[in-house]
Amino acid sequence: MTTAIYWFRNDLRLSDNPAFTLACNDTEFLLPIYINHTNLGGMDRPTYPQISKHRSEFLLESLQDLRDQLLVRGSNLFELTGDVLEVFQDLREQLRTNTIYCEQIQVTQELDLVARLREAGFEIKSVWQSSMIDPRSLPFDLEDMPSVFTQFRLKVEKHELKFTPPLISPLSVSPLPNISGHLNKLIHLETAQDEKSFYGGEKKALAHIDQYFERRLVDTYKKTRNQLIGMDYSSKFSPWLALGCCSARTIAQKLTQYEHQFGSNEGTYWLWFELLWRDYFRFLSFKNTNEQHAENFSSEEESDELSHQFEGIKFRRWAAGYTGESFVDAGMRELSSTGYLSNRMRQVVASYWIYNLQGNWRVGAAWFRSQLLDYDVYSNQGNWQYIAGKGPEHQGGRQFNIAKQTQDHDPNGVYTKLWLT
Repeated sequence: MTTAIYWFRNDLRLSDNPAFTLACNDTEFLLPIYINHTNLGGMDRPTYPQISKHRSEFLLESLQDLRDQLLVRGSNLFELTGDVLEVFQDLREQLRTNTIYCEQIQVTQELDLVARLREAGFEIKSVWQSSMIDPRSLPFDLEDMPSVFTQFRLKVEKHELKFTPPLISPLSVSPLPNISGHLNKLIHLETAQDEKSFYGGEKKALAHIDQYFERRLVDTYKKTRNQLIGMDYSSKFSPWLALGCCSARTIAQKLTQYEHQFGSNEGTYWLWFELLWRDYFRFLSFKNTNEQHAENFSSEEESDELSHQFEGIKFRRWAAGYTGESFVDAGMRELSSTGYLSNRMRQVVASYWIYNLQGNWRVGAAWFRSQLLDYDVYSNQGNWQYIAGKGPEHQGGRQFNIAKQTQDHDPNGVYTKLWLT
């Protein structure tokens, strides 16, 4: 009888999850798991910022939703903590299987984890499934893709590539194998009582996508996307996309259906344009994995040097929103209070850290990693490198004039007062 393990990573959904569908089709028994890593090297240094409460809660809610969906289908979700290799070695002893299905993540640390598993004799069946466009349909090999976004976009548009159609949820989920009692570490989460804007999980993601298009907010997306206050000025899809509670392909399909019904416009194009930016950062990882998306520091010397920045007064004031620059401080306090920040403010506070405070971009990126609900290694590292002038799109970096940004985006000080009062 065929038994395997499904390792949920950043794909906490059942719909449009090709790797999970493949596992269900291939196996007679399947154990779905999620692992809290404890072996990410430099990520666990004592001075490295810890994951925020907001981000941790969103993850727990997403896992709870996934578990509920699996329970309805006669399966379950097991949450395990430890060194990834040790976790799977323990499971191998109990289940007598070497087969692991999972999402492919093209990031140095994650690739290293998979390499360790393969060296230990595991058969890894991974599927790339986090982009809007299947890379196999691109008019170039990923290793040869244009490094500049505009060139990448023009080639995609020339070949009329919009998105790859999503898959439906698997018709049935393979039943659980016989498992030992001590493996029965089921996720349990009390219902949150506080009011907040984002709740994790596939059901919440799909409901948010539906209401966004039903209210026709996409029509004004380009005009309002640089606003700073409220839920409706931008799509707010990113928290769910980051954990894979929904797929970019599902959103793109919904967008295309909307255009067929109501017609395309500047707003609908710009939403697709932003999803394409997301794909671009992902596809760059196949070309420049080590430089582009490395989250840890390249050497012990660099690690020690940047650890001093984490401990320094400039970083502490910037992170807490006490630099003395009101507009920047408002943004940093919104981030720490909510786990979210508009794209405009992300660029403003990043520029201030890099150019006004002479901070290392990796330190700023690490703080965003710890705080953001929608932390995504591809986009986070790519955007910080873009501001710092370190990535393929650098063009010398991008320094923002804080006074001009304040005047352009908060002329009456409403946003600043909201977060500094």
